[in-house]
Amino acid sequence: MDQHVENFIRDFLKEIREGSAAVFAGAGLSTAAGFVNWQELVRPLADELGLDVEKESDLVALAQYHYNENGQQRHKINQLIIDKLTVGAGPTANHRILARLPINTYWTTNYDQLVETALRDAGKIPDVKHVVPQLATTRARRDAVIYKMHGDVDHPHEAVLIKDDYERYHRDRGAFINALTGDLVSKTFLFLGFSFTDPNLDYILSRVRVAFQENQRRHFCIFRRREKYDGESDADFSHAATRQRLAIEDLKRFNIKTLLVDDYAQVTEILQRIERQYRQRTIFVSGSADSFTPWTKQAVDEFVRDLSRALVKKGLRLVTGVGAGIGDAVISGALEQVHHVKDLHIDDALLMRPFPRLIADPSERSRVWDAYRQEMISSAGIALFLLGNKLVDGALVHSDGVAREFDIALERGLAVVPVGGTGYMARALWERVNASLDHYYPGASADFRDKFIRLGDSADEPSHLISRVLDIVTLIEQE
Repeated sequence: MDQHVENFIRDFLKEIREGSAAVFAGAGLSTAAGFVNWQELVRPLADELGLDVEKESDLVALAQYHYNENGQQRHKINQLIIDKLTVGAGPTANHRILARLPINTYWTTNYDQLVETALRDAGKIPDVKHVVPQLATTRARRDAVIYKMHGDVDHPHEAVLIKDDYERYHRDRGAFINALTGDLVSKTFLFLGFSFTDPNLDYILSRVRVAFQENQRRHFCIFRRREKYDGESDADFSHAATRQRLAIEDLKRFNIKTLLVDDYAQVTEILQRIERQYRQRTIFVSGSADSFTPWTKQAVDEFVRDLSRALVKKGLRLVTGVGAGIGDAVISGALEQVHHVKDLHIDDALLMRPFPRLIADPSERSRVWDAYRQEMISSAGIALFLLGNKLVDGALVHSDGVAREFDIALERGLAVVPVGGTGYMARALWERVNASLDHYYPGASADFRDKFIRLGDSADEPSHLISRVLDIVTLIEQE
């Protein structure tokens, strides 16, 4: 990744964390799922008119011609939308990554339902707006709003598709223009799969530009760098490359910064890095204890509380299932830091998911607890393991729950940090990772290896382990 991409990841990640990020999804985001692009959508219309769609640059006009030639009836157009945009694969990896991120505003000119499907699959509640009256209503407990400014596949008769629809847009759908104008002013957009040829968006961007002049908010888009096609002449390729360069330069008028990639797979890589770095600011704390030997319970409580406070002070959020013997200290440390820093919200520092313990049926309890673990761990990027023991029929054993959380963390791609110096299951997990460090941390530096070994060293007082944990977490953050 070049420096421009690194800068984008840093800047857009900041907007995500501050709740100011938005996504504008164009047709290119859906074609990877198996749906047709605009050209393929209207190809049957062109064939019926006796036109070569490859030679047509104004596809909206082509759709209008078909409408005119068929007695101003759009049944064929409506049927194409239904046939071409309801059959295909589900959401792509890009849709799913975006859905997992805390982005609450989506705009799209697409008719398909990939964005809302991805959000629902991620356990979120989308509030979909595809007609003006819906803008005045709010779905309860919504996690994200999807503005489908050109309509929805389930209502093809209302879709914006022909020239008449565009010409009447300001009259029929003007509220969408106002809503998008407001979001372009208050949020930072990432345009994906968008060509910037839509006349509605061009008009809206122009309004924002005139109103704010040199104070426009910065936005981003990603284009694939134009490459020479097989059989393409040098002159045609030169023309296309020049046109792309000029289009990118023109977008600067609207303060839209363009990132060029050589392959669309790089878009997924970029989004994966954004998600990974976002999740690395959240640490899942796993642990339980009925025994605190060789220390006292008070010493362990102080250690866990001070460690939790130090992690929150670093700007990290802690996730806890309030494990026996550990959870209360995690909560206390995080809340102490929240109250110490006046502009820090509890939700930014702590996520609690106490296990429901009053479930009589063992199999049902195991199922529910596993679901809890999956949910908690999937929200984090780092998993920290402390102690891990419990009493079973009066005998002290290693905690199988902590071991299960370790396995889930690996499945979810988290960086695992077992603090072997605390003993018990955490020690066993540390030995497992340390024996195959290249597997768990490929390409780890010598400094990382040294600091990871120190996690397994014993300590006279558990508080001595705090600096060792902070050192490892810092190195993981710098990955």
